[in-house]
Amino acid sequence: MHSVEPKVFLVGETRVVEDGLQAYLDYLGVSEWKTDATSDSERIVEVMGRLCYRSFKPGLNPNVTKVREGNDVYLANVLKVKHGSVIEHPVMNFIFADVSRVFTHELVRHRTGVAISQESLRFVRLDDLGQWLPTVICEDKKAVEIFVKTFEQLEELQLQLAQHFKLDDENVPFSLKKITTSAMRRIAPIGLATTIGWSANPRTLRWVLEMRTDPSAEEEIRVVFGKVGEILLKRYPNLFGDFAVETVNGLPCYKPAHSKV
Repeated sequence: MHSVEPKVFLVGETRVVEDGLQAYLDYLGVSEWKTDATSDSERIVEVMGRLCYRSFKPGLNPNVTKVREGNDVYLANVLKVKHGSVIEHPVMNFIFADVSRVFTHELVRHRTGVAISQESLRFVRLDDLGQWLPTVICEDKKAVEIFVKTFEQLEELQLQLAQHFKLDDENVPFSLKKITTSAMRRIAPIGLATTIGWSANPRTLRWVLEMRTDPSAEEEIRVVFGKVGEILLKRYPNLFGDFAVETVNGLPCYKPAHSKV
């Protein structure tokens, strides 16, 4: 058994296909159009928003005589008027490591605009259980002892069962290992450390960030999305810059100027 701290990794994000975008701009007659967006995710949102009104330049649409210049100004208006559909186009890909299955059970309740891939305990045999303890446990010496002892006992049971079924013998087929490993996980604690891949569009991310850093949210998910928020505000300031951050009960709480875009 070992102690862990939840970790957040941004491992992927939307990229613009330059030739394709330029071909579209050429077709539209605005070959010279440029944006000062600092990320492709914010750039693609601006493109998708402008195509709705042909607002790449004045006069392209006879009804449009003036256009907002600058990605920050443009996206600020998108958020203000809650034109949320255009911010669904990019996707940010995260990996959450050393999080508990308590966390993942709560995370998968958010289904709209996400993709999920979780470490499979049908295949991954448990032999060294990772454990993250909530504050209410950490601050109580006796509670810590109970948690540690329980995890150690459950870990020992995993090792005993693996030995009983001879899972490390050379002649044991993988199919039997999978069946047995799947059965053994039933006595694993829900608080054990695991890994989950989670991808979401900015519209979803804004909502989950607001909800899951709220002081009423479960502590571990607040820890994780506090780290997510730090990444989002730094890397995508024009999509998430309206969030204000305050510390509540030792953890960051993210509140947007424009909720439920």
